[in-house]
Amino acid sequence: MILHFIFVVKEEEREKRQFEFEYVKKMSQFFKVWIKEKFGKDYEVRCDEMITKPTSILQRLDTHTLLRDHDQRGKDIYHFYLTHFRPMWTDCTCEGYHSENFGMVFWQPLKESDDELFLAEKNCTTVSHEILHEQLRQLGHKKHPREVHDIWTKHLFEQLEFEQYDEHFKRTDGKPMFLTMDTSELKL
Repeated sequence: MILHFIFVVKEEEREKRQFEFEYVKKMSQFFKVWIKEKFGKDYEVRCDEMITKPTSILQRLDTHTLLRDHDQRGKDIYHFYLTHFRPMWTDCTCEGYHSENFGMVFWQPLKESDDELFLAEKNCTTVSHEILHEQLRQLGHKKHPREVHDIWTKHLFEQLEFEQYDEHFKRTDGKPMFLTMDTSELKL
């Protein structure tokens, strides 16, 4: 199976957001390892950019447009869009959306240049949230939305620590490069 990360970036911002795309490429390889470790699934991982041009308000990129893109690229590929806009509808507090073989999150742009910790805290965590939804759905967990959201709430409001990983994709107590939701409470 293929997991294809797509960094959606405005044409006029592409150059200044290259550091983020480089992080996305590393993160995609991290999630290949993480999914294999947590769920025993071996994905081929791809990563590229979708460059958007300015359009009229009626032609704006939205979740529906990405779902259509997903259909055209092939529904059997797990497409994960990292977007510069929030999804129009979602039941996730992390500003993400998921459906069968489809994920998207609002990718928060860097506030300061080259801040990998910011990308890990604000973006990598939300990517793990949506990947958890899809992996649990595939495993047949009927209550996966509530399970994932209960853990997410603990991360946000009860000081449950995110799982920390270094640049070699190994768990660490030091400075992390990648952060994911804690999966220890899930029955995998």
